Amino acid sequence: MKGEVVYGVRPVIEVLRSGRRRVHEVLDAVGEKSVASEAAARKVLVKGVPRGRIEDLAPGSAHQGIAARVEPYPYSSLDEILNSPDPLVLVLDGVTDPRNLGAILRVADGAGASGVVIPKDRAVGVTPAAVKASAGASEHVRVARETNLRRALEKMKEAGVWAYAAEGEDKGRSSAYTALDVSGPVAFVLGSEGRGVRRLVREGCDGAVYIPMLGSVSSLNVSVAAAVLAFEARRQRG
Repeated sequence: MKGEVVYGVRPVIEVLRSGRRRVHEVLDAVGEKSVASEAAARKVLVKGVPRGRIEDLAPGSAHQGIAARVEPYPYSSLDEILNSPDPLVLVLDGVTDPRNLGAILRVADGAGASGVVIPKDRAVGVTPAAVKASAGASEHVRVARETNLRRALEKMKEAGVWAYAAEGEDKGRSSAYTALDVSGPVAFVLGSEGRGVRRLVREGCDGAVYIPMLGSVSSLNVSVAAAVLAFEARRQRG
C-alpha cells in the first residue's frame, strides 16, 4: 500500500478532519476514543493492534499508540497560495529540521497564513516527523515546493506581495519588524538554522526585517521568529 504513516493522536485526528488526503486505515493500540469518533464519522477503518506494531511503523517516535496509513502529503502550487486575498506567506530558505518545519506550520495555521513555501532541494519536506511536530496543523496549511526560491519571490512580487528577509539588525539595511507596514500582501523569508537567508534569495527581497534582541543571544529559533513576524502581520490587519 503506497503512502506514508502519520502518528500521534492529534496528527491522526487532523488528517481525518481535514479531508485533504485519503486515510487508508487507523491503527490503535490504546483504544483512543477521540480518534475512533473521527474515523467513524469519515467511515475509516480502525484496527486494534499491539503497541509493538506501531513502534515498528514509527520507531523511536512519540506515537502515543496511534498511527494511520495515509496518502502522501498533498503539496499546493504557489498560484494557489497567491490566490488568497492579501496573501501572508512564510518562505523558508533551507530549513532542514522537521521539528522546526512542523512548528512553523503550526504558526502558519494559527496566524491564518496563506501558505508556506519551501525549496525542493536541500530542505526538509512535510514528513511524518514534521506532521507530528505541527500537531496536525500541516493538514490545514498550504505548502508549495519550489525549485528556485528567487524565481518564486519574483512571482510573488509580480502578484503585489512585498518580500522581507529576516536578518540580524543592520542599521541602514534592515528595519525593526514593528516599524514596517505589513498590513497588506507580504512574504517573510526565513533562513536555515545555520547560514540564514542565502545571498541570491536575499537580493530577491524588497528589504530586510529584524527582531530586536536585548539579551546575550543574537537570534531566535527560526520557528519563533516566524511566529513573531506572522502574528505582527496579523495584528496589523486587525
